[in-house]
This record gives sequence, structure tokens and C-alpha cells, in this order.
Amino acid sequence: MRTLTSVLGNSQRLDGGAMFGNVPKVQWRTWIAPDDDNRIPVAGRCLVVRDSARTILFETGIGAFFQPWLRERHGVVESHHVLLGSLAAAGIAPPDVDVVVFSHLHLDHAGGVLAAWSETEGTSLRLAFPRATYVVGAEAWQRAIAPHTRDRVSFIPGLTNLLAGSGRLEIAASERATSLGDGFRFHRSSGHTPGLLLTEIAMPAGPVMFASDLVPGRAWVHPSITMGHNRYPELLIDEKTALLDDLVQRGGRLFFAHDPEIALARIAKDGRGRFHTLDEQPELLDLAA
Repeated sequence: MRTLTSVLGNSQRLDGGAMFGNVPKVQWRTWIAPDDDNRIPVAGRCLVVRDSARTILFETGIGAFFQPWLRERHGVVESHHVLLGSLAAAGIAPPDVDVVVFSHLHLDHAGGVLAAWSETEGTSLRLAFPRATYVVGAEAWQRAIAPHTRDRVSFIPGLTNLLAGSGRLEIAASERATSLGDGFRFHRSSGHTPGLLLTEIAMPAGPVMFASDLVPGRAWVHPSITMGHNRYPELLIDEKTALLDDLVQRGGRLFFAHDPEIALARIAKDGRGRFHTLDEQPELLDLAA
């Protein structure tokens, strides 16, 4: 039996204008209230799939690998490694994780794969999951190796070397990954970053899509709402519309990595053709449906 459990990693407070891009503040502040510095809460939510005897972790959040001054710059709230604590609460130790799947290698999705920063270790980076196979899409891997100037700061120097040097890296060039097997299928999007992997997980009550940065939270279900961080907003709008239309037809659900309140919701479309969410769930605990 396959089950889904949501686990929280380190959270952030990020500039609301950057997160909502083309939406005026007078509108977006009614969806997520900003603080005095114009920042909004952003979750670092990850997904654990228990599948037969395997434990699969979808993304790792931003983690706690930063030196203190960098943690402050990136708006990371907690200094400790929240994801490892969340996994422990679910009965999962780092060696128990068999596969880690990354939608892409931006630091807010991949940083939690690293052990927490400490005074004694200094700036040396260490992988936190000693047995896991790491799955990255081929296009996303190439982007991380040779980032564009615009998003170079979004990547962690040295991470690709660590992943490749582990001997447990799978670069996925098709819609499947050998280490995942049946029941998992990749969709790709390039509006946010080249080759963003969106994993579709087959479940009895309809597919669950790990939405990553294509749809970071409930407010971004509206196709025209895009982040200032996106590479090609118009392409992203087209990709999002096609994906959501497909999910509506198949009774699909979205898993939100960044929504501060909602982990999972079913996607629906009203009579005016507008997408919205139904059956919102703040967290998942061994969901089998």
C-alpha cells in the first residue's frame, strides 16, 4: 500500500512582491498578510511516500546549512534542521530514506539535503541522507551545473559535486525514474526554471501532483498569477493552464510545497472557467486514498 505524509522543513519569510510578481499588493495582501518588511510566510513542505518497503522523500526544503548571516539574508526562520525533526516525528531516521526526488536544485528545494551548519564543521557541506538515491531531471541538473547569471544565487555551490560523488545519483531524462518504478510519472515545466520536474503519484482517489514552483500555493492556482522569480512567466501560465485542465479532467490533486496553510487540495473549475481548490487539507498523515 502507498501512503502520503506531509513533513515540514525550514520556513522562510520572503518578499511578497517577488512572490506575487504581477499582482498588486493591494490584492495579494488579502490572500497572505505581509509583515512590516513586506515579507510573507513561505512553507518548506516536503512529501514522504511510503511505498511497500521503501521510503521516498520529495524535496528537502531550504534546510539549515547556512551560516547565520546567510540564513538571515534568505529569510530562513529557524536555525535548526526542521526537516530532520519532522521526519523523526514520523518515525523516519536519515538512513531510512531510500530515495530523494528533487523538482530542481534551487536552494529552497534542495538545501535540506545537507546537514545543518555548525561552528565546528564550518562551511563544509555534508549530505544528510547516507543511503538515499538522489533523483534529478536532466535539464535541471544541467542548469545547476551551469546556471544563468540571473539565478546563479539560487544554487548551492558544491552541491552537484556532492550528489554526483555519492555514487547514488539518478539523472532522469524521461518521464520515469528507475529508482521510483511504477506509479510515478514526471511532467516537465520550464517557465520557472528549465526542466522543472512535477511528479505525478498514482493514488486510488486520483493522481497527486507535486506542484513545486509551478503552483507554489493555493493563491497561485489562478494561471495568470506568477512569481517574479519565474524565468518565462507567459510560458509558465500556458504550462500551468494545461496541467490544471488535465488534473480537473482526471480528478487530480495538488501538493503545495510553499503554501503556509494548505498541503493538499483537489483542483476544480467553475462555470466561468476559473480554477479553484476543494477538499483542502492542512497536513497529510499516512493518506492512502
